[in-house]
Formats: sequence, C-alpha cells, structure tokens
Amino acid sequence: MSALRPEENAPTRVAEAILLVVALALGMGGMWMVGYSIQDGLPEGFWTYSIVLAALAFTAHIVLRLRAPYADQVILPAVILLNSVSMAMILRQDLDPAGIDGANASRHLMWTALGIIVACVALFAIKDHRSLRRLTYTAMIVGIVLVILPLVPGLGREINGAQIWIFIGPFSAQPAEFAKIAFAVFFAGYLVANRDTLALAGKKFLGLQLPRLRDLGPILIVWAVSLAVLVGEKDLGTSLLFFGLFVGMLYLATDRVGWIVIGLTMFAGGAVLAWSIFSHVQLRVNIWLDALNPDLMNGPSYQLVQGLFAMSYGGMFGAGWGEGYPEYIPFAFSDFIYASLGEELGLTGLLAILLIYLVIVQRGLRHAIGVRDGFGKLLAGGLAFVMALQLFVVVGGITRVIPLTGLTLPFMAQGGSSLLANWIVIALMLRISDAARRPSALPTRGALADPVPAAANGDAIAVGGAGPVQAETEAGAGRGATPDDATQIVRGVDR
Repeated sequence: MSALRPEENAPTRVAEAILLVVALALGMGGMWMVGYSIQDGLPEGFWTYSIVLAALAFTAHIVLRLRAPYADQVILPAVILLNSVSMAMILRQDLDPAGIDGANASRHLMWTALGIIVACVALFAIKDHRSLRRLTYTAMIVGIVLVILPLVPGLGREINGAQIWIFIGPFSAQPAEFAKIAFAVFFAGYLVANRDTLALAGKKFLGLQLPRLRDLGPILIVWAVSLAVLVGEKDLGTSLLFFGLFVGMLYLATDRVGWIVIGLTMFAGGAVLAWSIFSHVQLRVNIWLDALNPDLMNGPSYQLVQGLFAMSYGGMFGAGWGEGYPEYIPFAFSDFIYASLGEELGLTGLLAILLIYLVIVQRGLRHAIGVRDGFGKLLAGGLAFVMALQLFVVVGGITRVIPLTGLTLPFMAQGGSSLLANWIVIALMLRISDAARRPSALPTRGALADPVPAAANGDAIAVGGAGPVQAETEAGAGRGATPDDATQIVRGVDR
C-alpha cells in the first residue's frame, strides 16, 4: 500500500469538522431553548458557554489532526455532542426557579475543559500506545493504590453511604474512576504476554479449559484485592465494573466462551454472598424489586421512583426543554441525569443518546480489530467494553432492569473525576484508532520498532472470531508489518 499524502486525508478532517459543528449546534440549541422556556430570553452565560465549548472542541480537533491525523473522525464529535447536551440539561437545572441544589453549569464546563485539555496532553505524551505495555506492572500498583486511597484515615470520606471519595483541601476526587484505566493497561499487558498459557494450558473440567493457577494468579490477586476493598467501601457499582473488565478482557485474550460461563458463575455466587452479608446490598435489592412499596417510596426508593415518574411524564417525545420537573429528582444533574433528560426529551431523545454511546463503543471495538498489535487489540477492546458496561449498569439501574449501583453516566453526569477519566479513555481510543487506520508504510510518530521484548508465549490475539495467526497475518501481510508483528505471527498458536 502506498503512503497517503497529507492532502489525501483532508476529507477525514473536513468530515470531523462538520460533525463537530452539528454536535455544537445541538447543544447550543438546547441551551437556547432552555433560556426561552424558563426566562423568555437567552440564558445568562449563553455566549460564554457556547464560545468556550466551541473553542475546546476545535482545539481538540486541531490537536488530533496534528498528532494523530489518521484517528477516527467520529469519536470526538460524538463525545462533544454528549457533553453539549449535558451542558444544556445542567444549565436548565441551574436556571430553575425552584433551585436545584448542586447543579452548576459553570463547574461542569470547567471540568469538561480540564478533561479535553488532559486528553490533548495525553495525545502529545503518548506517541505510540505500545509504549504503555512497559508500564504493565506499574499500572497494577497504581490501580491498587487508587482503590485503597479512600480508606486512608483523614483522606477518605463517606458520602451518601459510600466511602469512595478523597479530599485534599478544597478539592475532591473519586480515585476508582482512574483505577479502571490503570487496570485496563495492566490486564492488556499481562494477558498479551500470557495469552497462550491461559488459553491452552491447564486441565479441562465439564468441557471448560481451566488455566493453571500460577498463570492466572497475578490478575486474580489484583481482581480479588480490588473487589474486597471496593466492597468494604460500599462501592458495589465500581466492583461490578472491575469484575466485568476482568472477565471481558480474559475472553478477548483467550477467545474461550468458558470464561463467560465461569465469570457469570462467580458473579452469581458473589452477588448472593454480598446480599446475605451486607445490609446495604439487601436494601438495594429490595428497592429494585419493590420500589413502589409505600414503606420505601418516601425513603430509600424515593429517588428511583421519582426518576421513573419523570421518564413516564416525558412519554415518547418529551415535555420539551425547560418544561419538566427535575427538582423532584434527587441528584438529577449527576446520578439521575438520564431520567431528567428522559422527562424533557422523551423516549426518542433517550434512544438517540444511547445510539451515540453505541457509536463510540462500536468504533472502539472496530479499531480493536483493526490495530496490528495484540496489546492494542486488548486495550482498545477493554476500554470500549468497560464504557459499554458502565452505560448498561447506569441506565439499567435507573430503568429498574438491575439494582441501582451509584455509577454515573460517562460525559453527561456532572462530576470532575468521571469527566477527566473518561476523556483519558477517549484519548487512548483515538491514539489506537490512529495506529489502526494508518497505512503501515507511514511509521507512527515516535513509534518503537519493538517497544518491549516479545513474550515467550506469543502475543497473538483473536478478536472478532479470527484465529490468532490468521488475525495477525491478515493485519501484517502486505502492510509492511513491524518486527513486533512478525514475532506475533511466528509465535502465535492457531487453534
């Protein structure tokens, strides 16, 4: 394949710019309608919010085109659209005459700006995603430290029944949001080096290939320690997220359906054990099963019930911007922003939001298939999967498909830690997409010929149903495969 000239990539840049304009127009239109619905005029700060959002979006666009010119052109506009719509919803609650305590559009914009800046810095700092593989065990230590921090006396603090926050002076953070990124890097690095032994070594039991304990030991210890700490902090939502990441990446690495069966079995056993031991888990389950119970409606299930009433009031097409009653939903700007959006945008609006998330996840998985190295495949697949799982857990809890967990909707809920962490996830996705879409005749900016020594057991990864050798051969053949790719082709095991 011949190298593409820079001007041949111009259609991609133009398409992304057009999508950014559409995303910003929808968000600004929401803010405009909020103002005219509540104040009969443009809301205070409309032009400031609009100009800052536009400046941030196009700055990210320019940085992306300079540092990762072949990156996906859809992911950034999709995330900007989610941020813009959430900006309109939080501004609507900010302007509500009833006064919604905690809603603050300026604070949300500030954290969005910091998130975009951090993502741009990550794109500059990480020239080749494969360099992260050197940090495999460093990421493991960082992840464990992050989940333990809220338990440190004087640093952690319990809020709303969960001890998941740390406070340093006037600043607060939720470390587990960043721990999911560290664990994704660790799992990807460890699994790509031990993929064959996990998939092929060990004994069979009831038709399932069980790995040897010494091969699974390191990630099993990390998983168990993290879950034990998070359960102690009463952060069951993040516990579920980490467990799903653990099982999902094991499946991606080994292509063994048995891991899904083992994972579901372990989850069922853990859920029953947690329900029998912890009173707060029992309460969550009771709220889920019997939310309309009069004994619960005016207390523990009040938030859930008000969210359900709000979405039912919205109906198919919603009450319209500024015409709902989010003041009746506790934390309508953060934990339950999905319910407040459903009241004003209706089922149609909620489905549109879910489709935007689906596009982001689909693009992430697509680039996991397209990237040429095993570590990138696992990292991109893991990050996309954890975002999809978080979306399911949040929306499922609000709609009573599953019990509430306390997680927040990525990019939409007001919250600094969530916005910063998820923008870092997007930066990593974009960096990997650049490597996946870049013609191999063009070297990655600052690429390493062989970023880490090839694992003794091979790096081949089966993603999308192709056997390990087949997947890597197709990726490397005729594309000027790197030495790292050649090592993977030779050492892969075709099952």
